Amino acid sequence: MRTCSIGIFAHVDAGKTTLSEQLLLAAGVIRTPGSVDRGTAHTDRMDIERRRGISVRATCAPLTWKGVRLNLIDTPGHSDFSAEVERSMWPLDAAVLVLSGADGVQPQAEVLFESLLRQRIPTLVFVNKMDRESASLESTLRQARERLHAGVVDLTDDEALMAALGERSETVLEDYLSGRIYPRGALLERLRPLVRSTEVFPALSGSALKGQGVEPLLDAVVELLAPEETANAGGEPCGIVFSLDDDPAMGRGACVRMFSGTIRNRDQLELSISREGAYAAATRVEPCKITQIRDIALEGRGADIGALGPGETGIVYGLGDIAVGQVIGSEALLPRAMGKGMLKAPLLMVRVVPDSPESRPALSKALSILSAEDPLLDVKQFLGEPHIRIMGAIQMEILAEQMKTRFGLNVTFAEPQVIYRETIRQAAEGFVAYTMPKPCWAVIKFLIEPGPRGSGVTYKSKVPVRVIKERYQHQIEQGLTLGLRQGMLGWQVDDIAITLIDGSDHQWHTHPLDFIVATPMALMDGLRRGGSVLLEPIVRMRITVPAELGGRVMSEIVAMRGETLSTENVPARGAMALVAEAPVRTSLDFPTRLAALTGGRGALTMRVSRYQECPEEHTCPRAGVNPLDTAKYILAARSALEGEIF
Repeated sequence: MRTCSIGIFAHVDAGKTTLSEQLLLAAGVIRTPGSVDRGTAHTDRMDIERRRGISVRATCAPLTWKGVRLNLIDTPGHSDFSAEVERSMWPLDAAVLVLSGADGVQPQAEVLFESLLRQRIPTLVFVNKMDRESASLESTLRQARERLHAGVVDLTDDEALMAALGERSETVLEDYLSGRIYPRGALLERLRPLVRSTEVFPALSGSALKGQGVEPLLDAVVELLAPEETANAGGEPCGIVFSLDDDPAMGRGACVRMFSGTIRNRDQLELSISREGAYAAATRVEPCKITQIRDIALEGRGADIGALGPGETGIVYGLGDIAVGQVIGSEALLPRAMGKGMLKAPLLMVRVVPDSPESRPALSKALSILSAEDPLLDVKQFLGEPHIRIMGAIQMEILAEQMKTRFGLNVTFAEPQVIYRETIRQAAEGFVAYTMPKPCWAVIKFLIEPGPRGSGVTYKSKVPVRVIKERYQHQIEQGLTLGLRQGMLGWQVDDIAITLIDGSDHQWHTHPLDFIVATPMALMDGLRRGGSVLLEPIVRMRITVPAELGGRVMSEIVAMRGETLSTENVPARGAMALVAEAPVRTSLDFPTRLAALTGGRGALTMRVSRYQECPEEHTCPRAGVNPLDTAKYILAARSALEGEIF
């Protein structure tokens, strides 16, 4: 059977979960559609989702339509759960972006579409809520063409399809200009490759609440989006873990989408597992034996299916403490990049406070489980206290509730702190001669130079392998990756160019781990000599407000140490559109202030655009001993390298 994994995406409250319910109803999977407001939606499985009436976790529900199995993935709409949305894109063949016909193209829909386009995921647009008096298909599609992509086209309008095809084919254009419109079947046949290559984005409309337009949407998914054939089932395996499912009896289950090859019950897999501590990181191959592979069913876990082939999605048990993002098999066979934090990276760090000291071990275990499910939490210990990275206040509320309901822990969160970065102020050399206490020998000299904003970190070596052996030079690169996580001010170091210009190893005295220990010491020596510059994240905002409030909003932007980059009047809507930039720290509560200022009539899109020098000073506690405190650092690093990691 042909299989298609399809994600449903939308701005919050656009009707995404309601549409998912109607798709399941139309396919005969359920008898009556659930309700988000009543907490009965079949794709909202967590108690917290039912109580609050919002989607927190992406869920997969299978259905069959015209001989094609569709693995339907319903995703959260709120931007605080962007990490979950991003992970739900990994297993997809295609997507449906839900827009509200009553509200037009809303901010989060723009962000979602941009990510789908960047990953080249074929996408259909469904304009929902067309049963409302204020809904306008024409206006929504016009906005979609202006703000999403010029290739958005009404799938029910044969002339519009002909025109869209004519823009990409001279033959079709000549026929169109002569007044010819192809038959429906011929139009769809020519449209399909353009949809698959993300050049055209067909749009349909309806009302999810009333079940209108649902069957045509399913038809379009099967006709235009579903892959025609799957990869070779006997080829080299390649899959990705995009979610976890903990079972008290069976242990941790990994939700896996296979892109090629087949895995089976009792197969022995060799997984490349990354481990990281405060002083070292390592990747090693760990053997795991699959104990069972279950299908995904509406209620979660389905029957034991024994095998998982290309294009299929299932829950795999027996892979130990596997984490989200783990690749099964060959990473080179993945169809696209699947890095974490590409959609939105956390900008806030917060300390997690247990209700009593006795709860600390249980809290540590709970955070370990949650970070396996969401690696972007990036749990770290600063001054012995656990800190996590978050997207916003809603995510904090959900995490606190999960701690209580899943783990029986009462926790609070300290005041969130913006995550800054730092760079070097001027070029400097960093040097270390790690020759004591013996046995050890690692001599390193770096040239560290400031780079342009947004250039990231670059590294090269000018030292020949006869001076520092190749395996030790690899260790230097490994040590730099971890050492750059905290500079002189305690923040991640960015926008620098590092060059290895001198050094030495010793034929007899160099220990296999000496260069990993020495690298952060040489790095910090150079950062100390060069001085530090604090960098703060800057968000770019697109704001639409009633025209009469434009001046008030620009005053708010100035008060946030921000700048208005452009303004545009929108006479048809009596509105003003502004593009502005402001620091994250001063704009954290701007969405709330804007809603109060405009009475809920304002629209806002915010995303990080860059980092710039910060006029204030903010430091971050260290996760381990500062490498400049040489004696204590060497003792701690040696202990960690010999125990925790290696």
